Amino acid sequence: MNHIAIIPLLLPLFTGICLLLLREQRHYVKRAIAGISSLAQIGVAFALLQQVSNGDILVYALSNWPAPFGITLVADRLAAFMVLTTALLAVFALMYAMRGTDRNGRQFHILFQLQLFGLNGAFLTGDLFNLFVFFEVLLLASYSLLLHGGGRKRIRSGLHFVVINVVGSALFLFGVGTLYGVLGTLNMADLALEVAKVPAADMGLVKAAALLLFVVFALKAALLPLYLWLPTAYSQTSAPAAALFAIMTKVGAYSILRVYTLIFGNQAGPLSSLLDPWLLPMALATIAIGSFGLLGSKRLRQQVAYLVVISAGTLLTGFSLESTTGIAAGLYYLPHTTFATAALFLLADLIVQRRGQMEDRLEAGYVITQQKFLGGVFFALAILAAGLPPLSGFLGKFMLLRAALDHAALPYIMGFVLTSSLLTIIALARSGSLIFFEANAVDKSTNTSVKQVEPEPLQTRELLPVFALLGLCILMTFKAGSINAYCLATAQQVLDTQAYISAVLGHGAQP
Repeated sequence: MNHIAIIPLLLPLFTGICLLLLREQRHYVKRAIAGISSLAQIGVAFALLQQVSNGDILVYALSNWPAPFGITLVADRLAAFMVLTTALLAVFALMYAMRGTDRNGRQFHILFQLQLFGLNGAFLTGDLFNLFVFFEVLLLASYSLLLHGGGRKRIRSGLHFVVINVVGSALFLFGVGTLYGVLGTLNMADLALEVAKVPAADMGLVKAAALLLFVVFALKAALLPLYLWLPTAYSQTSAPAAALFAIMTKVGAYSILRVYTLIFGNQAGPLSSLLDPWLLPMALATIAIGSFGLLGSKRLRQQVAYLVVISAGTLLTGFSLESTTGIAAGLYYLPHTTFATAALFLLADLIVQRRGQMEDRLEAGYVITQQKFLGGVFFALAILAAGLPPLSGFLGKFMLLRAALDHAALPYIMGFVLTSSLLTIIALARSGSLIFFEANAVDKSTNTSVKQVEPEPLQTRELLPVFALLGLCILMTFKAGSINAYCLATAQQVLDTQAYISAVLGHGAQP
């Protein structure tokens, strides 16, 4: 067995344990350990990507128990792609937190590493029950990260987040238990074989369990009507936590792609294409409601949270096409929107610190220091988020629309995606104007002076995470050809379920 497949789990887990043992140490010690670990996770993720880039599927059987009887980790192109995206996002979110956010509680770095452990485990597991376990790990860590620093608004939004996700976890357990009771296995590759042989008497139970899992994954992905927890929670938490949470909705999207192509794909007989009547309409409706929420937002951080909702709908629109080009377009769009929204959360925090009591309210107010510079960065990130040419957001949406050319729902897909981009431009242009261009030293309505806020000048360590995430999106633009080629190969591998089943269960296994 190739041990590289388990290192993305062990590294954050052992780092979290080490930090727990050293929780009484000074902050610079914990920062050094967490920072070195996060940088090492990028190296491990690149090494894993290199291992699977030729099409190999790495299977790691814990304790050498063969599938489907033991715990199995599976690293293919898709899993490695998600692990790398998470590692890149995490290192810059952590870098921003080291400005002082991590001092608001002793357990920040421990929780951050456990969150990475849960995320990487969700991407690498080959078992539905262990997917549930890793969901719980990342959710428990996210509960605490969401509340990190305290405050009435944060606690109230955190309560909603906890309650809704606890209900989702209960539904997940019901769905997993039903599948195990009927099929006798929870290994994903083995489920792909067993679902095709379900007798007619059990078909209703299996279908109900599959749709129950879809409800859970749609909740994690923030699809309409299960998105309501996200805008308040993401806009009230700390900036580093919100930046890291930009990948959490992608866990739900990943689970939908993995489960409903592998287990309920074309080989599933009567249960194949189970989500066809649901996924595309829900994804397009999510784009619409996210766009209206973006327009109606009264705070900048709430706007960024609605951008996460829109990105979830756009991403799952690509996955719902069930074609190689559609899935590849979604995969290219996934890291772009993750990095762009994370950078906007961090930038919004810098703006809040310079507006005094105005915070992030979308109202003309104080003149802030280095206003032109911050406005320029906001303008660049707004172009990214809206999908204007020539950056990666435009390329991702262009690939998506091109993949939909032969789809029966092309007019709806094109209408929703393009209209959403237009509304995003309008909303962000209005926000930028109110924050950066309508702030004057003199209030013309009353002809009185407006107090100018004078915080400390911007420092390199504040701006570096924002520019690094922006740079990753620009790099995706220049490397679009090679990244798209990888995404196409990944989509082909995802749709070739026989390769996955053979790698996990042996070459004799046939769907």
